[in-house]
Amino acid sequence: MKLSKTDYRGGEALVLSTRAIELVLPTQVGPRVTSLRSLKGKAGNLLLEFPADEKRYHGVFLRGGHRLWHSPEDIVRTYQPDDEPLTVKLLPQGVSLVQPTEKLTGLQKGLKVELLGERTIKVTHTLTNRGPWAVECAPWALTMLRAGGVGVIPLLPKGDHASGDLLPNYALVPWTFTDLSLPVWQVRRDFIGIDVSRAKIAQKLGLTNYPGWSAYWNAGTTFVKYSPVILGARYPDLGSCFEGFTNGAFIELETLGPLQAIAPGKTSTHVEHWAVLEGVAKPATNAAFAHSLAPAVNAWLRTLK
Repeated sequence: MKLSKTDYRGGEALVLSTRAIELVLPTQVGPRVTSLRSLKGKAGNLLLEFPADEKRYHGVFLRGGHRLWHSPEDIVRTYQPDDEPLTVKLLPQGVSLVQPTEKLTGLQKGLKVELLGERTIKVTHTLTNRGPWAVECAPWALTMLRAGGVGVIPLLPKGDHASGDLLPNYALVPWTFTDLSLPVWQVRRDFIGIDVSRAKIAQKLGLTNYPGWSAYWNAGTTFVKYSPVILGARYPDLGSCFEGFTNGAFIELETLGPLQAIAPGKTSTHVEHWAVLEGVAKPATNAAFAHSLAPAVNAWLRTLK
């Protein structure tokens, strides 16, 4: 791992890199990851980064990148600004970033980013309750990726009715504005594709169970994030452990931790692993998913064990 410093909109930022990938993490705002690049590909920054003259949305600057929120979504509680300098701690394989306690919620967000290999990143999200009473919420990890590619939500393996598979094992959770008849949704046998270029209005879909990973292919580079589903846990948004959102300008791959009452002084932790892969075929067909993307992801997942 290599660690260096750079500038992020007039403030200091840290650069974590290997021979294959590079990440940028601001230290004056956040915690966020504002850039993720494959040094072997041509896609550039995979993450969405709003222009410097960004405007506020519900009081929050639209910086883009990867961020941590708390769910369920609330127009006041969720949309707390992350505009203050962070407490920074260097780690053997990365960095820990902790923001000041949110004044309106009593929650303190933390992000620990560690490089586990040339193309593998471990991202640990924490919500610590610094207030006087318990707060019920769930860690919500949102990765905003720029337009131009195709998202993939894998589905669980198919069962067989004749062999006794009589009960369901997951549910789709549409939002009030979701229209599954729109061409943005590519529903296939083993996965749901999200064609960002065909999204003309906001669309969102949740799942209550899935293989734990999702992916986004753009210009030959594939971003994968993985967070295993905790069976029996109580998740927000009608049980959603994963949510995908797009409005045509970007796509968000979102994982959630269990919904729980965080007691004063206690911390809720949610871990993701990321990979940046090259050489994977565009996942636009059943064959490309089955013979290129899924084997590549499964091979990577085996390295985490």
